[in-house]
Amino acid sequence: MIVTLSPPHEQNNVKYSSLDGLRAYAAVGIVMMHVLANIEVKPTANVWTERVIPWFSDFTLLFMIISAFGICCGYYERIKSGLITPGNFYAKRYQRTWPFFALMVIISFVMDPGWATFCQSFANLTMCFNLLPNPKIEVIGVGWFLGTVFTFYMLFPFFTFLLDNKRRGWVVLGLSLLFCYLAIHYFSNPEMVVTKIGRVNIIYSAPFFIAGGLVFLYRDVLQRWTCMHTYVGLAVCMLATVLRLIFPMEALFVIPDMVVFILWLIYAIGSHNVVLNNSIAKYLGGISMEIYLCHMMFYRFVSLFHLERFFDDSNVLYVVTFAATLIGAICFSHVVKYHAFPFLINFIERNRNKSESNENLISQ
Repeated sequence: MIVTLSPPHEQNNVKYSSLDGLRAYAAVGIVMMHVLANIEVKPTANVWTERVIPWFSDFTLLFMIISAFGICCGYYERIKSGLITPGNFYAKRYQRTWPFFALMVIISFVMDPGWATFCQSFANLTMCFNLLPNPKIEVIGVGWFLGTVFTFYMLFPFFTFLLDNKRRGWVVLGLSLLFCYLAIHYFSNPEMVVTKIGRVNIIYSAPFFIAGGLVFLYRDVLQRWTCMHTYVGLAVCMLATVLRLIFPMEALFVIPDMVVFILWLIYAIGSHNVVLNNSIAKYLGGISMEIYLCHMMFYRFVSLFHLERFFDDSNVLYVVTFAATLIGAICFSHVVKYHAFPFLINFIERNRNKSESNENLISQ
C-alpha cells in the first residue's frame, strides 16, 4: 500500500487526471507565497510580489474544493447507499492523512522538545485539533489545513445528506455563504470567540467544500462541456483570475475566490491538454500534500545557509531560496512516500506473516 494524502478522484471508471495538475500548481504557489512572506530580504516590489504571489495563500481554499470533489467521487454514492461502514470510511481517512503528517509532527517535536510542543503535537496526532475552541497550533503551522479537511471528513455523512440532490445543494450553498458572512461580521467579536473567525473554522470553509460537492453533482454535463470547449474554458478561467487580482472585492468576502476556483475545477475535470496534464504536473500532484506539509521545514533549513551573503540581487535571492525550498520538499516527499513508507509497510507485513507462521507451527 502506498500512503497518500489525496482522496480518490475517480468513479465509475471515469478518471479526472487533470486534478493532479491543479493540485501541483496550488502546492507550488503556496510554497512561493510562504517563501515570500518569510524571507528577510524582500524582492523588488511589483505586481507579482505585492498582489499575485500573496494571493497564492488562497490556494488552500482551492485544495478544499478539490478535496470535496475528490472524496465525493470515491465515497458519495457509497455513503448514500450504505455500501461502506463508518469504520471503513474513517479508517481509510486516517490511513491516507495521518502517516506523513505524524512524521512531520515527530520531527518537529524532536527538534524543539518541551511541554507546549508536546501538547500541540498530541493535538495534531489526534487529527481532531480543529475541534478546539482556539486551534492556534504552531507545531506544523501549515497543518491547520489538514485539521479543517479532517473536520470535513468527520462531517462527510452529514455533508452527503445536505447534497442529497442538486436543488438541495444550491440551497445549502446559499445558506452556507450566509452563515459564513454572519460568522465573519457578527460572530467574530471578542464576546463570542477568542480569535476572529477565518478559514481554520469549518463554518468559514464550508462553502468551498459544498461548492466542490455541487460540482460533483453536475460532473457529467460539466465534463462534456469542457471537453467540447476546452480553450473557451481555459480562457474563462484565466479571465476570472485576472479580474480577481485586479479589482478589490473585499465586500464579497469569500465569493470571488470560490467562483475562480470552481471555474478551475470545472476546467480540470474536462480538460486533457498539456496545461494540467503534463508529466511534471502529474508527478508533483501526486505528492502535493506532502510538499505542502514539509516545505516550511526546508525553508528553515535553507535559511540556515544565509544565502543573502552570496546574492546581492534580492530578486535572485528569492528565486534561489524558493527553488532550494521546493527541491528539498520534493526530494523528501518522494523518498518518504515512495520508498520509506512502502519499505516500512512491507517490513511490518513480513514480520507479521513470519510471526503468524511461527504461531501455526507451535500450535501444530
